[in-house]
Amino acid sequence: MAQGLQRTEADDEPSLMLDINTTPLIDVLLVLLVMLIITIPVQLHAVKMALPVASALPAGGERITVEIDSESNVLWQGQRVTAAQLDARFARLAEQTATQQQQPDIEIRTHRAATYGVFVQVLASSRRHGLSRVAVAGTEVFAP
Repeated sequence: MAQGLQRTEADDEPSLMLDINTTPLIDVLLVLLVMLIITIPVQLHAVKMALPVASALPAGGERITVEIDSESNVLWQGQRVTAAQLDARFARLAEQTATQQQQPDIEIRTHRAATYGVFVQVLASSRRHGLSRVAVAGTEVFAP
């Protein structure tokens, strides 16, 4: 009720209370807030990826192993290479596969202590040269 009656000591006549009753306003605002929270869609933080399906290797296929050790050094078939050398070897491999019918299988193995950025650079370099037969061996090292 917006107006209430109060008695003052000076006279015996009731005076008007001129304050606004905010209780119904707050109740309506709380109901609207609850309705807004309920109707907001839940945001899902998911990354959609198409993971490759495991398949058996054909007999006689060439396999190249690229390893990343615990100090984040890249090893090509056991030999340490720089990023530029790795890129050049992937380019040479892409040229060879253009003349052949089958690409070699590239297997990337990484150590648990290796930097994830180095792994991403190796993977990006292989993709940049169009090499599609890339397998990541031991993906359990990326599990938390």
